Amino acid sequence: MLQRLSIRNYALIEELDITFSKGMTTITGETGAGKSILLGALALLIGNRADSSSLLKKTSKCVVEGTFNIDNYHLEEFFKINDLDYEKETLLRREINPEGKSRAFVNDTPVNLSVMKELGNRLIEIHSQHETLTLNDSGFQMLVADSFAGNQKLLIKYLSSYKSYTSAIEQLKQLRAEEEKAKKDSDYYQFLFNELDEAALKSGEQQTLEQELEILNNSEEIKLALSKAGTVINGDEENLLTALATVLQTIQSVAKVFPKANEILERIKSTQIELKDIGNELESLEQDVIIDPKAAEFMADRLDVIYKLQQKHKVNTVDELISVHAGLSEKLMNMTSLEDQIRVLEKSSAEIRNSLKLLAQELHQKREKAIPEIEKNVATLLRDLGMKHAILKIELNALPEDQFRTNGSDTIKFLFSANKGVEYRELNKVASGGELSRVMLAVKSIIAKLSGLPTIIFDEIDTGISGEVAHKVGNILVDMARERQVIAITHLPQMAVKGEEHFFVYKNTDKELTTTAIKKLSKAERVEEVAKMLSGEQPTKAALANARELLGV
Repeated sequence: MLQRLSIRNYALIEELDITFSKGMTTITGETGAGKSILLGALALLIGNRADSSSLLKKTSKCVVEGTFNIDNYHLEEFFKINDLDYEKETLLRREINPEGKSRAFVNDTPVNLSVMKELGNRLIEIHSQHETLTLNDSGFQMLVADSFAGNQKLLIKYLSSYKSYTSAIEQLKQLRAEEEKAKKDSDYYQFLFNELDEAALKSGEQQTLEQELEILNNSEEIKLALSKAGTVINGDEENLLTALATVLQTIQSVAKVFPKANEILERIKSTQIELKDIGNELESLEQDVIIDPKAAEFMADRLDVIYKLQQKHKVNTVDELISVHAGLSEKLMNMTSLEDQIRVLEKSSAEIRNSLKLLAQELHQKREKAIPEIEKNVATLLRDLGMKHAILKIELNALPEDQFRTNGSDTIKFLFSANKGVEYRELNKVASGGELSRVMLAVKSIIAKLSGLPTIIFDEIDTGISGEVAHKVGNILVDMARERQVIAITHLPQMAVKGEEHFFVYKNTDKELTTTAIKKLSKAERVEEVAKMLSGEQPTKAALANARELLGV
C-alpha cells in the first residue's frame, strides 16, 4: 500500500508531503484546486512519461517519491530478476530536470522506465472518470472475463505458444519465399552446373593445353629446325663431329712433345662426347615432335570450351571455374535442404498450432463459464447503484478455425440495457456518462477483488450520480477497502464521509505565485468541509447538523 507521497516542484505543487493509512481515504477540494495534479504525480511513479512542462519552477528539478509497503505481495522474484534490493518498505522516485530528462529509481537504484512501470502497475491502479471509455475496448473487456475466469497462468502459457507459432509461421513464410526464388533459379543453376560438370575441368589443365597446342601448331617448323641442327652435328660427311675428330688428331700429334696441349686434348674429347649426346638428343626430339592436325584441333576445341566458360562466369582461370562449379553444387544442395527445412518446420508449426488450439479452447471454455457469473455480479451491483433493471450482457464468440490473437481465439462484446424491454446495444451507444461510470465501478470492484492490487485510486468515480446512489457507491468503495487501500477523489459529500481519513486540496496565492497544497482534516474541519459541500461556502446550521449525521459524530 501507499504509505507516503512526497512531491516537489510539480505543476502547481511547490512542496507537498502526505502520509496515507490503509483502508479508505477521501480527497476533496474546490474545482481547479489541483486534486488531479496528485494523480499526475502518482502517474509518474508508475512509469508515465513527463517533460519539463510539468515543472512549476523551470530552473529547478521536479522530484516525486512514493513509499510503499510491499510485504505479503510476493514481489521478491521481481526484485531478484531486475537485480534490485528488496525492502518491505520500498521507495519509488522520479526526477525530471529542467531540460526535460527523466530518471527513475527503486530503493535508490537507477532503473529503466519500463521496470518502474511494471513494478508500479503491481502496486497501484489509477481509475479516472475518463477511463470509462475503456469499457468499450475489447482488450479491456477480455481482461475482465479472464480476471474472473482465473486465466492468468493459462494466458501466459498461451502467449508463449502463440509467440512460438507466429515465429514459426514467419520462418515458413521466409523459407517459402526463398524456395520460390530458388525454384525460379534452379533450372538455370542446374544448366550451369551440368555444363561445368560435363566439362570435367582439371586444375592446371589450361596451361598444359596452351603449351601443347603451341607446339602442335608449330610442329613442322620445330621438326625441320631439329633435323637441320642434327645434320650439322653428325648428318653429312662434313659435319661438326668429323671436324672435331680432325682437330683431335691434330692436337694428339703434338701432345707428346708439347705436354701443355694435353689439357686442351681432354677438353676436345669432352666436347666430342657432349656434341655426340646433343646430336642424339636432337634426333630424339625431332622424332618426338609429331605433326597431328587432329590432336591440334581437339586441343583448340577444348581450350575454346574453357575460354567460353571463363567468359560466361567472368573468371580468368580453370581453378576459378572449379570453384564456381562447387558453388553451384552447394546452391543446388541448399535448394534440397530448403525443402527439408520447410517440411520439418511445417510439421513443427502444425504441432504448435494444435497445442495453441487446445489452449485457446480451454480459455474459451473458462470464459464461457465465467460470463454468467460476471453478468450476475454486475447486475447485483448495478441494482445497488440505483439501476434496478440494468443488465450487462457479454457476447463471446470463437473466431474461425486457426485464427489466433494474443489473448486467444475469441471475440468479446459488452452489450447493455438500462431499462426493461430495451434491446441490448453496445455500451457507447446506449449508456450515459453516469451509467458508464456505474458500470465501470461495478466491473472495477469485481476485478479489484480478484487482482489483489495493494492500492486503487478513484478519480471522481461519482461523476453523473448524486444522493442515495452516491451513498451506495461509497459503500462499494468501503467494501473494497476492507481488503486493500482505496483512495477516492470526490466532489460529493456522501462519498467524502466514507473515508477513514479525509484530505482537503486547496490553492495558495501570493503576489508572485499560485500553488496547490493539501492538508489532513481534523474531525471539526471535516464536519465543516462536508457541510460546505452540502450547502455552500457559508454552511447553515442544518448543513452542519447533516454533516455530523453523515460522519456519525
